[in-house]
Amino acid sequence: MHSVAVLAVDGVVGFELAIPCQVFSLAPGYRVRVCAQRKKNMIATAAGEEVFAFSSRYGLDDALDAQTVIVPGADPDAVPDPRVLRTVRAAADRGARVASICTGAFVLAAAGLLDGRKATTHWLLADHLADRYPSVTVDPSVLFIDDEMILTSAGVAAGLDLCLHLVRRDRGAAVAADTARQIVMPPQRSGGQAQFIERPAPAAPSDDLGPTLQWIQDNLATSMSLADIATKASMSTRSLSRRFRAHTGTTPAQWLLDRRLHRARELLETTTLPIESIARTAGFGSIETFRYHFVRHVGTTPAAYRSTFRTNPPA
Repeated sequence: MHSVAVLAVDGVVGFELAIPCQVFSLAPGYRVRVCAQRKKNMIATAAGEEVFAFSSRYGLDDALDAQTVIVPGADPDAVPDPRVLRTVRAAADRGARVASICTGAFVLAAAGLLDGRKATTHWLLADHLADRYPSVTVDPSVLFIDDEMILTSAGVAAGLDLCLHLVRRDRGAAVAADTARQIVMPPQRSGGQAQFIERPAPAAPSDDLGPTLQWIQDNLATSMSLADIATKASMSTRSLSRRFRAHTGTTPAQWLLDRRLHRARELLETTTLPIESIARTAGFGSIETFRYHFVRHVGTTPAAYRSTFRTNPPA
């Protein structure tokens, strides 16, 4: 039997604590233990609020022989218990597989297990993780990262993707698919976190570049070059690029692409327009060009994005 220890720290997110327990209890060949920071009066949370207290038969010492150790999320700003850090370090040192769900990555980073590695966490906290642990390369666009014996996953439900991935690694695709059916979950979700990240429109600068940005926004369906934008702004292309970089942090071409993708997402979410029409309306010209940029930047196809996010449009 493959032993899985799920570390429960005080304030653990209840849903994330339950995910590995459910997945690995349904998949054959696993024994799961919740190894708690203390055995009685542990607190579980949801959205930062205390929702229930629980006890466990197992403490941190019971994780010392586990083949897989999983750290669910908790308050990312809480100082990790040194015993928890020692537990995950000891697991990694003896060659056990160590994984995190959502903000559990902060515990792995505090233990030094992510130094020099790529990792992920909830997209809202990716910058926070990168700022606190600059030796970690944080990728907020993916659902999980498998770095052999160290794995990290994105926010909340991405823990399901991670655990099913581990079952697939250990037991094969058929067992993972059967486990996924039992929890009513796709065996493998398309795309990554990028499709869930909010991208509000950047504020227009207060200087003379503002009208140019508004003109671009109002004419997304029109083919426009850097020279066209520079003419509208009454600048040379060099001056335009320099001004754009200073005020938006990016190039005119990238800003235009971001706005077109934002418009396409709005249309996919709120209308029943054919995807070909959306490609033209958002300024991509052809559906092939639209699909290429959408998959590259959003992480899934336009059709899959619409299936996931479209709301009922007004009559």
